[in-house]
Amino acid sequence: MKFRYLTFDCYGTLIDWKEGIQKELATALGPMNVSGKELLDAYVSAEKEEEKTYKKYRAVLADSVLALSGRLGANLSDRAAEEFAASVPRWPAFPDTGKFLRDMGERGYGRFILSNVDDDLLEGTIRHNGFEVDGVVTAEEVGSYKPDPGHWLRFMEKTGASKEEVLHVAQSVFHDIIPTQTLGISSAWVNRYQEPMPTGPNPLFVSDSLAHLAALLD
Repeated sequence: MKFRYLTFDCYGTLIDWKEGIQKELATALGPMNVSGKELLDAYVSAEKEEEKTYKKYRAVLADSVLALSGRLGANLSDRAAEEFAASVPRWPAFPDTGKFLRDMGERGYGRFILSNVDDDLLEGTIRHNGFEVDGVVTAEEVGSYKPDPGHWLRFMEKTGASKEEVLHVAQSVFHDIIPTQTLGISSAWVNRYQEPMPTGPNPLFVSDSLAHLAALLD
């Protein structure tokens, strides 16, 4: 099977979302009674609530950390919440990301990032890391967040790609693997965080890294 396009989730797949969020949460909130996975899980829960109705991702991030700080009894200022939201381009890339994107371009794939963020935050991430990509679709552009299908529909509208020509590469089963399966688009699950696969999703490829996926695509 030959694909013409690789589409990517960004944060969690190309960028180490967990490390970035945990570091910035620690900076914003300071010493807390909860930390690590417990703190991250609490943040994720808050963010899911904020994404139920579309608003810019900067607002999602700021409102999520403010809601979390209230639950934890912290006194976070609006300024600190805004600084947390602005931290996205500083979140670290996985070590294999840059090489994978370059190599896939050399192999002739069109490379597009489909991300649940604002235009400027994704542009900052791409610039900060020197990522080589051919285009992007953001939540700000489509006015919705994955798992809604807007990102993929806009990508196909932009490129004229058929579903059969696309392989979507992502870490999140909920945000990416399940909706692409519903749309009839092939997917590659990059299990960055060694999570169990729930019953139902059936990605075409399963790997633990982009380096491993490159070998599978060979």
